Amino acid sequence: MPRLSEVTAALEALWPPALAEGWDAVGTVAGDPDAEVGRVLFAVDPVQEIVDEAVKLGADLLVTHHPLYLRGTTTVAASTFKGRVVHTLIKNDIALHVAHTNADKADPGVSDALAGALGVRVVRPLVPDPTDPAGRRGLGRVCELEHPVTLRELAGRAADRLPATAQGIRVAGDLDATVRTVAVSGGSGDSLFDDVRAAGVDAFLTADLRHHPVSEAREAVSVSPVPLALLDAAHWATEWPWCELAAAQLDEISDREGWDLRVHVSKTVTDPWTAHAASNTQSVSTFGAPN
Repeated sequence: MPRLSEVTAALEALWPPALAEGWDAVGTVAGDPDAEVGRVLFAVDPVQEIVDEAVKLGADLLVTHHPLYLRGTTTVAASTFKGRVVHTLIKNDIALHVAHTNADKADPGVSDALAGALGVRVVRPLVPDPTDPAGRRGLGRVCELEHPVTLRELAGRAADRLPATAQGIRVAGDLDATVRTVAVSGGSGDSLFDDVRAAGVDAFLTADLRHHPVSEAREAVSVSPVPLALLDAAHWATEWPWCELAAAQLDEISDREGWDLRVHVSKTVTDPWTAHAASNTQSVSTFGAPN
């Protein structure tokens, strides 16, 4: 079996830490570099439920997209929920490695996996990485659909193909409008509206869209007088497809290196929202009949 240091070196070749934003916290959080790794679990969030799953699975390494300590800490006491995560990891000899904004910008990265889940073809990064001469890395992706669809159909496809969450897919726009091009960005994406408008796409699918940025994006007129259509999915759901992509990448490395790693993807839903109550009014447009 490979050592942890060998596996994390392979992971950092896929998602170089240098690509991460300056505020981010990526890399190995816990683990002995000399420990052997035989089983790996991928997940979005390093929460207790996922760590308990790693323990039950007998994993030696947990790889998550979200950091455990993004803003630093002064304690890892088990009386805090993050401290309890650390204690559980160490007691069970499980390492934790994080790939966050470095995985967002990588080629392929989080938004490539999101595009793949939606069945759309990636054309280019939405926000190219200026350090990439090939022009493949960067935040978000600009994509084309094989055949034009209505916004209603695209929203239905997203609801069907992304993991189910309480939120589902929120939509802003004319449901009968034709969509030929779409920008996608896994995770929070309303800081990218200027780039989306500059890309000239028909629609933008991301997560965590807030009222004021959405209102301004809908009212703004760019190249076309038709307002930008927006699809807002759950943050966790837009990033979970990356876990499957990342696991497949590590599987390929394992085969090439002769490591015989057993690689797993958690299907545990760690989206924090647990229920959704639809508005009971005739004035709200829905995909089905009003309640």
